[in-house]
Amino acid sequence: MPRSKDPNLLVGTETHDDAGVFKLTDEIALVQTVDFFPPVVDDPYLYGQIAAANALSDVYAMGGIPKTALNLVAYPDDEDPQLTWLGKILEGGAERCMAAGAVIAGGHTIRDKEIKFGLSVTGIVHPDKVLTNAGAKPGDRLVLTKPLGTGFVTTAHKANACPEALFKAACLSMVQLNKVGADALQHLHPHGMTDITGYGFAGHALEMALGSNTTLVFELQKLPRFAGIETLIAKRFFTRASKTNREYILPHLRVEGNPDKVSMELALDAQTSGGLLVSLPKEEVALFIKAALANGAICAVEVGEVHDKGPHHLVFKP
Repeated sequence: MPRSKDPNLLVGTETHDDAGVFKLTDEIALVQTVDFFPPVVDDPYLYGQIAAANALSDVYAMGGIPKTALNLVAYPDDEDPQLTWLGKILEGGAERCMAAGAVIAGGHTIRDKEIKFGLSVTGIVHPDKVLTNAGAKPGDRLVLTKPLGTGFVTTAHKANACPEALFKAACLSMVQLNKVGADALQHLHPHGMTDITGYGFAGHALEMALGSNTTLVFELQKLPRFAGIETLIAKRFFTRASKTNREYILPHLRVEGNPDKVSMELALDAQTSGGLLVSLPKEEVALFIKAALANGAICAVEVGEVHDKGPHHLVFKP
C-alpha cells in the first residue's frame, strides 16, 4: 500500500502492528482497527462475544482504551429471511463492547453466503504512551496472558469432536477482554506489546522480534495451554493457518534441543481472541503477573526473554 507522509500517523501501514494510531493533539491519539470473521462456534450470542473481544483486543494491544465501535455484518438473508441468528450475534457483540466501556455507534451490513461478523473499533491513547510490537528491549521478560490452543479447539468443535470441558474453557478465554491484562500495566513500564491471533504465538512473537530488531528466546514447556489440548493435537485438528504460520517463521527460527511436538504445534496454532504478549523489565514481571491475575486474567505466565539480535529472530528451547 502507498505509505502516508502525514507526520500525525504515528503507526500505519508500513509497520506490522495491531492497529493504526493517528495523533489528534499533544494529548490524544486515535487507535483504529477492524476485524471480522465467520463463526467459530455454533451459538450466535457466544460468536458475537468472541468476535467483538477479538476486535477490541487490538486497541488494548496498542495501550489504548476502546471508545466507539461499528458493527460489520455479512449475512445470508435470502437463505434466512427471518434473520434467525443475527439479533443474538449483535447482542453478543454489544455485551462485550459494553463491558469494554465502548459505544456501538452504527455499522454496515451486506449479503453474503456465509455469516461474518466483527467490529471496526476506535480508541484513544496518549501519543507518548503508544505501545507497539517494536518496543521490546534486550533484558526484557515476556509474559503471556491467555492459554494457547483455541485453533485446535474450534476445529475439533466443528467436527463434533471436542470434549465439552475443553470447549467451555476455550470459550471463556476467547470471550475475556484483554482489558484485564492492559489495565494491569497502568503503573508499570512495558516496552512493547502485541496480541496473539491468526499468526499464532510464534508468528506474532516474530513480528515483535522483527519490529524491535531483537531475538526472542522462549522455553516452550512454559507456554500456557488448555487442559486436554494434547488429545486434539494428536488427532491433528489443525487449522489451515498452522501450515502457513510454520512457513512464515521457519527462516527466522532456531530450535535448540528436542522440544515436544505438542509445544511446537501450540506455538504455531492460529488463535482467536488470544492473550497479550508483553515485553517489560525483569523487575516488573512479578508485579504485572500479580495484577493481571487479580484483575481476573485466566493466566499470566513468563514464557521467555528478549536478547540482542542474533543469527535468528526466534529461538525455541524445550
